[in-house]
Amino acid sequence: MTDTPEPAIRPATEADLPAIVAMLADDPLGATRESPEDLTPYRTALERLSGDPNQHVVVAVRAGRVVGTLQLTIVPGLSRQGATRAIIEGVRVHADERGSGLGTRFIEWAIEKSRAENCTLVQLTSDGTRTDAHRFYERLGFTASHVGFKLQL
Repeated sequence: MTDTPEPAIRPATEADLPAIVAMLADDPLGATRESPEDLTPYRTALERLSGDPNQHVVVAVRAGRVVGTLQLTIVPGLSRQGATRAIIEGVRVHADERGSGLGTRFIEWAIEKSRAENCTLVQLTSDGTRTDAHRFYERLGFTASHVGFKLQL
């Protein structure tokens, strides 16, 4: 936790990738699926995401240091009378910043951005083992209304 002013939230750049990938890998699930030693696939992904106006990969920077990241995807759709929805993915807060309010600020940013994009729904998934994250999202007003399914390809 820090007394430093509120972090700036800005688009991620290639220079941010080492910090982003380190945060993605800094938990039991991420440690098994991320590779901080080889940033090549992450560079390719960020380049692709940066070229898509419906993708918003952002970082939080406090005192010149990347301390959080998330991805917000805007998805136009036909269901719900042609509603546009937003999907929040890859939310990570640096271990030193947990409990500082940064996670709440990040989700508030994503909701505000979703409203600005005329979304009518914000959704996210969270691994079933992340019970602390589930409580966090519920505290912010999200409901566990659906069961998610994934198929590894």
